[in-house]
Amino acid sequence: MAHVIVQVNGRPYTMQCPEGEEHHLRELAELLDTEVQRVKSTVGNVGDIRMLVMAGLMVADRLSEAIQKIQSLEEQVAGLREAKNAAQVETLELQASFGERLVAASQRLEHLAQQLGK
Repeated sequence: MAHVIVQVNGRPYTMQCPEGEEHHLRELAELLDTEVQRVKSTVGNVGDIRMLVMAGLMVADRLSEAIQKIQSLEEQVAGLREAKNAAQVETLELQASFGERLVAASQRLEHLAQQLGK
């Protein structure tokens, strides 16, 4: 495990993370610190624990919105896949119908050609 020192609200915190995840952990700490600074600018200093809870709730709210958007997009993708599959089936049906009509027209032309040749 790697050890990383992150800064939140101007205070250092030593954290552990899997090797190779240090940069990601720093980014997460920066995200949390950004929210802490927003809380601080809105309500002032209200104590570290309360500020961290408020910042955590703000991050959780953003996460919740992102999850809802993902679910909505997944539903749209599923709808588009269904529409694509329906269009492919319709295309195959049209191709088969066109082929049948082409064969019928060809047979009629051959019949007409035979009658003209007599």
